[in-house]
Amino acid sequence: MERLYFTPRPDWDQKAEDVGFSWRHDNGLPYWDETAAYAFSLQEVEDGIEAPTEELHAMCLDLVAEVVASEELMEQVDIPAPLRDYVADTWHQKMPSLYGRFDFAYDGTAPAKLYEYNADTPTSVYETAVFQWLWLEDKIATRELPDHADQFNSLYEKLLARFAALFANGTILHFASDATFTEDRQTVRFLEDIAQQAGMKPRFVALEDIGLDSDGRFLDHEDWFIEAMFKLYPWEQMLRDEWALNLSQSGIRMLEPAWKSILSNKAILPLLWARHPNHPNLLEAYFEDDPARANLGSSYARKPFFSREGANIELLDHGISSGVDDGGYGQGRHILQALHNPPRFHGQHAIIGSWIVGDEAAGMSIREDTGAITRNTSRFLPHFIR
Repeated sequence: MERLYFTPRPDWDQKAEDVGFSWRHDNGLPYWDETAAYAFSLQEVEDGIEAPTEELHAMCLDLVAEVVASEELMEQVDIPAPLRDYVADTWHQKMPSLYGRFDFAYDGTAPAKLYEYNADTPTSVYETAVFQWLWLEDKIATRELPDHADQFNSLYEKLLARFAALFANGTILHFASDATFTEDRQTVRFLEDIAQQAGMKPRFVALEDIGLDSDGRFLDHEDWFIEAMFKLYPWEQMLRDEWALNLSQSGIRMLEPAWKSILSNKAILPLLWARHPNHPNLLEAYFEDDPARANLGSSYARKPFFSREGANIELLDHGISSGVDDGGYGQGRHILQALHNPPRFHGQHAIIGSWIVGDEAAGMSIREDTGAITRNTSRFLPHFIR
């Protein structure tokens, strides 16, 4: 694994605009960054990223099966009591999952270490599946990369096949998100396009426009019944909404299914560690109120059960705090995870996002930051296999 400098394509910004990649700058700062790229060997990808991704995914599914059978574990992962039966039912009914993303620390030598599992609403799917692939094709075309250069990236193809496997041809599939937030709306547009190619009939509805009829069924803004829906809206919020109790009787088929609320939750980190101690791809982790947390000493990451884009994560190194970026997630319960800073390349911290579709590893994204915590402003860099 190596970070290499590249000359950006002179027309990359216009190309991004032409293909609908609108979330590429943030307040004048670049989000997409092709001044450098990460090179990997095939072995690093297959053994260091792909294999651990599928192994950890299987471990997570085993954990869900255990949690849904235990009221104590449901409480431990903070699933609201009135919705626990609903969450468990979606698992017992084998409601299928579409995708997820594991976030790893990996430097090409030591085993990848799991920071968290974005199992419910992972973003950066478009730039992973499409735009970094276009970068690779252009660099091969200009001879900056050899013809045999490749990328760990079958995300687009696997999403297309997964939609086709999950829904019959012609199914009306609703897509919902915050219509005013560009990044979320563009992510959903991309998935709508893939679903249409797979034979679905996508319909977008803004989250705020979803309603209920007198029988407790969900309706869109034109009073169409919502029978199947992809939502870019986290389960930890949805399960606490005032209409959440209608979910179990609505008959709606949801992507992601409600059992993913167990996995998109940093509470799984101490549970995985307890069940697989010293696993090479796990970091030691405990619930904050567990006396065993003393094993970590005074160096650890303190993480809320639920947080996004690095918000309210605090790194303590021998008791010295990194400070906290308050994103409103600090009031709930927390876990402590062994301190393990991301590897640095040319002064930049790099984190691997490893994607899974269904049960198969599907590709990789890389986010970079001068700080050790990945935030919404952290840059996205392409990669290639040489």
